[in-house]
Amino acid sequence: MKRAKITIVGAGNVGGSTAQRLVAEAVGDVVLIDIDDGLARGKALDLAEAATLYRSDCRVTGGSDYAATAQSDVVVITSGSPRKPGMSRDDLLKINTGIVRQVTEQVARHSPQAVLVIVSNPLDAMTYVAYRVSRFDPERVVGMAGVLDAARFKAFLAEELSVSVDNIETLVLGGHGDTMVPLTRQTTVGGVPVDSLLPEERLEAIVQRVRDGGAEIVNLLKTGSAYFAPSAAVVEMVRAVVLNQYKLLPCAAYCRGEYGVQNLFVGVPALLGARGVERIVPMELTAQERAAFQKSADAVQELCRSIDRLL
Repeated sequence: MKRAKITIVGAGNVGGSTAQRLVAEAVGDVVLIDIDDGLARGKALDLAEAATLYRSDCRVTGGSDYAATAQSDVVVITSGSPRKPGMSRDDLLKINTGIVRQVTEQVARHSPQAVLVIVSNPLDAMTYVAYRVSRFDPERVVGMAGVLDAARFKAFLAEELSVSVDNIETLVLGGHGDTMVPLTRQTTVGGVPVDSLLPEERLEAIVQRVRDGGAEIVNLLKTGSAYFAPSAAVVEMVRAVVLNQYKLLPCAAYCRGEYGVQNLFVGVPALLGARGVERIVPMELTAQERAAFQKSADAVQELCRSIDRLL
């Protein structure tokens, strides 16, 4: 059976870790692309050698020439600049809009039928950039957000309650940032609502830690950002697409009125399959949850208006 072809643009920590997981789990053949040709080729060679120890027959190649990515089934875009001291959010938005635009133009030219998975930050806004530039059907463009945020929520709850992460079910909606909406009302531990296991103030502190999850790691690392958990989240999404799993995952998906949002990429529960976002799943939200979600969507919308002026 023909293996899926998966391109990863950006051979840094997130891209390299994603490639490693995809090969180890034999999800598909991997092409690593980076502006630094040697970095992409070197990591690809290293990983191809490691594949023998994983007993994986997946092929790994790397370089800077997008011709090698032709006819990819899935393209993961991790490219972008991190925010640096003295840099405003507007500065970062402008820089990464330019980077994601250039990458997406190449990707769309060589793989016009691919599903795009966006990891670059600010995530919801960069997903919008990829959609605008690629001119793909919006269902074939999806951002990695809620899968990572929900994973962080699970990790913190499992630590707090001394339970297995397998016992915890949760969802995180909204934009991937300060306004994200962890749904505590929908969060359970072995079927038991989490708000019956933790006092309100402690649960709210954990929710805030989820919102600050990326910054917490940046502050600890000093010279980098998270990549183990983001890459694991990407693989979860890519696997759902490649295997046509129709898996329910919280992702930055294009809303056409769902959750009261029009023509915007924002984190919602979505079924991921071979065509990308197969369907957005409706959920009943309380008035408080709806208000928090709308506030988050408004923040994303403001970034997208800025992007419209840049494109």
